[in-house]
Amino acid sequence: MTTGKVYLIPTVLSADALYSIPPYVTDVARKLTVFYVENERTARRYLKALDRSINIDALQLLPMNENQLPDTEAAKKFLRQGIDIGVISEAGCPAVADPGHLIVRAAHSIEAPVIPMIGPNSMLLALMASGMNGQNFQFTGYLPIKPHERVKAIKDLELQSQKKRQTQLFIETPYRNNQLLKDILDNCKEHTKICVAADITGPDEFIRTKTVKEWKKALPELHKKPAIFLLDAE
Repeated sequence: MTTGKVYLIPTVLSADALYSIPPYVTDVARKLTVFYVENERTARRYLKALDRSINIDALQLLPMNENQLPDTEAAKKFLRQGIDIGVISEAGCPAVADPGHLIVRAAHSIEAPVIPMIGPNSMLLALMASGMNGQNFQFTGYLPIKPHERVKAIKDLELQSQKKRQTQLFIETPYRNNQLLKDILDNCKEHTKICVAADITGPDEFIRTKTVKEWKKALPELHKKPAIFLLDAE
């Protein structure tokens, strides 16, 4: 039996960076009618930016976020009917740090093809530009919110980085970026290297790698900017 396919559709990291999306993504988006999306309004705006001729109102945009996990049984039903599905994250590549992987898992369970598409990935772009070890690295995602748990997590990451010679990558909700950087600088050793990569591909792109000691001399303003942090304790 021929099933539908799951297309993992990359999106922009910055609203001004449509150039970072390969043309073949638009070709695929045009032919799809069912999408699982992390944010419906953002997805509508993005699809319209790809091609203004896309009839947004004729599409099924199904939720896929932390408050409402994707309906994987519905996804399998679509696929069994031969209907292709698109997965769109809030930013960057889907199924990484969002619930899109549940759709992928459902597709594999019925042997439906999964097609990852090329596009901007903040983790890899930040790692490329950081000057840190790109051969051995770990993405942790979000650190704990509670102060004592966060401090412990930061110290553990620094220790892992040093022991394994491993670059550590992690993120934070944009409005807590400044506090996270302060916590890093307050709890890591002075020679530990920290890379801050903010607004990647955007007009105010900022990527800098410095030691903790050097960062303490002047802090960047990161409030409400999409950012990723990298740590290398060597």
